[in-house]
Amino acid sequence: MSEGVAHLVFDCESIADGALIAKVRYPGESLSPEEAIARYQAELLEQKGSTFIPHTFQIPISVVIAKVAKDFRLIDVVSLDEPDFRSHVITAHFWKGWEAYKRPQWVTFNGRSFDLPLMELAAYRYGISIAPWFRNDGYRSPRNRYSTHAHLDLQDLLTNFSAARFNGGLNLATKLLGKPGKMFVTGDQVQEQFAAGDLAGISDYCRCDVLDTYFVFLRSMVLTGELTLEQELEITEESRHWIEARAGDCPAYATYLDHWSDWTDPWEHDPVDA
Repeated sequence: MSEGVAHLVFDCESIADGALIAKVRYPGESLSPEEAIARYQAELLEQKGSTFIPHTFQIPISVVIAKVAKDFRLIDVVSLDEPDFRSHVITAHFWKGWEAYKRPQWVTFNGRSFDLPLMELAAYRYGISIAPWFRNDGYRSPRNRYSTHAHLDLQDLLTNFSAARFNGGLNLATKLLGKPGKMFVTGDQVQEQFAAGDLAGISDYCRCDVLDTYFVFLRSMVLTGELTLEQELEITEESRHWIEARAGDCPAYATYLDHWSDWTDPWEHDPVDA
C-alpha cells in the first residue's frame, strides 16, 4: 500500500544517445550514432582517463527501485518497465510512482550528481510534467541541494556534501559491511551490454546496486541515530531471507547471495580477545 512506503531507494543505468552526440558534438560530419559514441569515448579517455559520457548525452535504460517502509524494512524491489525497458515509459513510471506513493524520500548513492539529473532531463526530453518536484518550499524544496527531506544522497551524507572525497564509492561502502558490492560488471560496461542486447543483464546489475545502496542506507541510519545497531542487524537478516525467498526466480538475487558475507561485529568478536 502507498501509505506504507516512506523511502524509495533507487539506481539508474543509462546509455548514450549517439544520434544526439553526433548532432551536438560533430555536426555536419555524417557520423552514425555508433561512430559518434566511439569517437566521444576516445576523446574522453584521452582527456580524462575515462570513457564515461556525461548524463546530458544519456537516457535511462534501467531503473530499479526498492520500496522501504517507515521502519526501514524492505517491502519490494521493482525494475521499471521490465522486460521492455523503454526509456520514456521508465521515466513516466519513475515520476508517477513517486506521486502515487505520496512523495516518499528518494535514497541514492551519488544520485544528486547523476541519477536524479538524468531522470529530470529525461522528463524534459519526453515532455513529462514533474511540477511537484520543482515546487518552491524554501529550504524544504525537493531540489534544494542541502535538504534531505525529499532526497537523501548517501554520498553527500558520508562526505558532508563533498567536503571530503569518498574514494571507493558505493563499492567500498558496501564491502565495509560484508555485502557483495561490485561483482562482475561495472557501470562503464553498460553501453556494451546494451549493444549486445543484454537488457536483462543491465537490469540485474542495477538490481544488485540497489540492494547494496539499501544496506548502506541501513548502516547510515545507525550512524545518524535513526536505527540502533541491533535493529539494523535484525532488518538486514530479514532482508537476506527476503532475497533468498526470491532467488529461485531471479538469477541476480542468487548471485548476490553467493557473494554475501556477514558483517563482523567487533563488539562480539574483539580481535584482542581472539
